[in-house]
Amino acid sequence: MTFSVAVAGASGYAGGELLRILASHPDFEVRTVTAHQNAGQPLIAHQPHLRSLAHLTLVETSASNLAGHDVVFLALPHGKSGEIAAQLPDETLVVDCGADHRLESEESWAAFYGGDYFGAWAYGVPELPVVSANSTATGTANSTGGKQRDALVGATRIAAPGCNASAVSLALAPGIAAGLIDDEDIVAVLAVGPSGAGKSLKTMYLASEILGSANPYAVGGTHRHIPEIQQNLRKAGAAHPTVSFTPVLVPMSRGILATSTARLKPGVTPEQVQQTWERAYADEPFVHVLPHGSVPRTADVLGANTALIGVAVDEAAGRVIAVLALDNLYKGTAGAAIQSANIALGLDETAGLNVNGVAP
Repeated sequence: MTFSVAVAGASGYAGGELLRILASHPDFEVRTVTAHQNAGQPLIAHQPHLRSLAHLTLVETSASNLAGHDVVFLALPHGKSGEIAAQLPDETLVVDCGADHRLESEESWAAFYGGDYFGAWAYGVPELPVVSANSTATGTANSTGGKQRDALVGATRIAAPGCNASAVSLALAPGIAAGLIDDEDIVAVLAVGPSGAGKSLKTMYLASEILGSANPYAVGGTHRHIPEIQQNLRKAGAAHPTVSFTPVLVPMSRGILATSTARLKPGVTPEQVQQTWERAYADEPFVHVLPHGSVPRTADVLGANTALIGVAVDEAAGRVIAVLALDNLYKGTAGAAIQSANIALGLDETAGLNVNGVAP
């Protein structure tokens, strides 16, 4: 069976990456692409690398144009997906690549985003360790709690993750779920490419501003992905997670290198740490823990749905360091959305998704 697909926001970076993956997906057929100010123009004028989809023309982003498809991917600014999704049929699988349906707390939404709150959907990070409500964060928590994947089976409404949030969450969740690290002194510093901010023309994203420079932003606990990280770590068993989160724009078009650290519980050894992270992701096709002593580079994951993790222990400081690399547009957004859709529809989870990156 082939599923008909519409992509809203198809002229942007996230929309373009969705289309690039969908173009070779064996079970999906892209029939409709929508945009706002670019409606009426050929898709190829805005996504010239998508030659196999040159026959498509951008139409207005409206519920009427999106309805009638089996699957709808929304790659829209926050505040826009919720309005459109509310008008789509219940039986349509809708995957929101924006922020409108990620947060379970209306209070957090108001504090970090503002505007109308549209409620939370099934969260689209299948590999995230999840501890059941009646479990404690012990070494056996993963076996009783499972993964976020379970919540995606049969779902018709899915919230794809924030790319930074999934990077930090996947990096530290194994230690939280196994009870090896404290959750109240987490520090994460991320080197990120500007494509995560979309195609909007802002001075801070101009080449003349970022080439030859590293630029911190949203410093001091203001980044919108912080409550999403905390929510994910609570799913993994954290009681009251606190996260100091600092992203830094660096001159690469795409990619995230997240360096996340947390205090180790007394008596935890480097061997325990390595074994715990390896065990957490041992059966995952897209999240790979590197051998002891190895750390990933963003170059190793470009154009792939993989997240690579290297873990180390700073024994003098009593902290674990988890370094995770992913492609923010692929695994961080579009790949996670399509992987989650595969699960929801009962397809092969890996269908259409690549584990091989592009080098050099």
